[in-house]
Amino acid sequence: MSSRRTFLRGLTTGAAVLAGFRNQALDVVLAAGQAVKGRSPEEVARDEDYWREIQSAFTVDRNLINLNNGGVSPSPRVVQEAMRRALEISNDAPVYSMWQILEPRIESVRKGLAAAFGCDPEEMAITRNASESLETCILGLDLSPGDEILTTTHDYPRMIATWRQRERRQGLVLKTIPFPVPAPSAADLVQRFERAITPKTKVILVCHITNLTGQIFPVKEICRLGRERGIEVIVDGAHAFAHFPFAWKDLDCDYYGTSLHKWLFAPHGTGFLFVRKSKIAKLWPLMAAPADMAENIRKFEEIGTHPAANHNAIAEALSFHHGIGIERKAARLRQLRDRWMRRLEGQPGVRLFTSFDPAMSCAIGTVGLAGVDTAKLASHLWDKRRIIVTPIVHDEFQGLRVTPSVYTTPAEIDVFAEEMEKVIRQGLA
Repeated sequence: MSSRRTFLRGLTTGAAVLAGFRNQALDVVLAAGQAVKGRSPEEVARDEDYWREIQSAFTVDRNLINLNNGGVSPSPRVVQEAMRRALEISNDAPVYSMWQILEPRIESVRKGLAAAFGCDPEEMAITRNASESLETCILGLDLSPGDEILTTTHDYPRMIATWRQRERRQGLVLKTIPFPVPAPSAADLVQRFERAITPKTKVILVCHITNLTGQIFPVKEICRLGRERGIEVIVDGAHAFAHFPFAWKDLDCDYYGTSLHKWLFAPHGTGFLFVRKSKIAKLWPLMAAPADMAENIRKFEEIGTHPAANHNAIAEALSFHHGIGIERKAARLRQLRDRWMRRLEGQPGVRLFTSFDPAMSCAIGTVGLAGVDTAKLASHLWDKRRIIVTPIVHDEFQGLRVTPSVYTTPAEIDVFAEEMEKVIRQGLA
């Protein structure tokens, strides 16, 4: 029978193997970064030798072209291996290895995420996704019958459904604001919220960047608008964190929820919730926490038994992300997005619902073809060229959402654009 000492030695050995793999895998990314040091992000965005090194870090299937990375992204190999090894360690003796060895490491992850977001670690809760984070805010604020909530018609359906449930259950009033796509200006978006505010408005929910067209909102100005009027502002950052450069100080928000399995490339089912320290006590958690945790950010993590492997591997995702650099990442994503949008721009029947302005957009682009059924077009792209895109069928517009990632090649973008041009000329065969 193994002694406790032998058991612990095994855990230590496993951790050493994991560390060795991590260093080996990240060395490639870090070395590539050193090779382009001193060059502008825009110049690096065009350096295919550099991005070939980044692409090699992923285990994606090149027999298909995945242009739906906005929904959920693959993780690089180093993140997959970190999570796999942590799962193995968990199963040595879960009540000890998972709860006492692995679970405490969440505090290192908390510090790493807080540093990347630019907040106090005591304001950073680690969740399973943006929906959990945002529903904590939506369901956790004390509101009264007749109180009004403002959001746009473009917010994520799950968030709108959550508010609608509070409407039915408690007599709240949800008001949704439309806006043109792309929006004419950041100021126009602020003005639309300002005009919709009434004395009964208690909460504003605003997307940092929308999932439908990739419209970036002027969050800081909208937060200021709400704060001046005593209105709580919740920021839906599901598609924003690790997508383009920003920090908390650029937003000055009180509540922010995001997923980490999109642009940070963390394990599937990871996210975070930021709550300003002064707001923690009055926000109720989704699952009950003891009264003595009222001012503790960890009360939002009281969800019962859960795997430590998922959230611990966020640390590897952060290392990979920093190895690339957010400015380089955003420049590359815009370069790939512009590659297909510029090619299709101005062609017969093409309508682009996403701005080229880097202050208003990044990787996500949405395009519609006049007279062509959106769902059928998405199926056509899959059937003909094994291209995955997202059909967007909204009350206000229809189009394909196209979302490349850092592992996407220019050749894959060109295959998409080429097939779209065929449809423009010939229709759906």
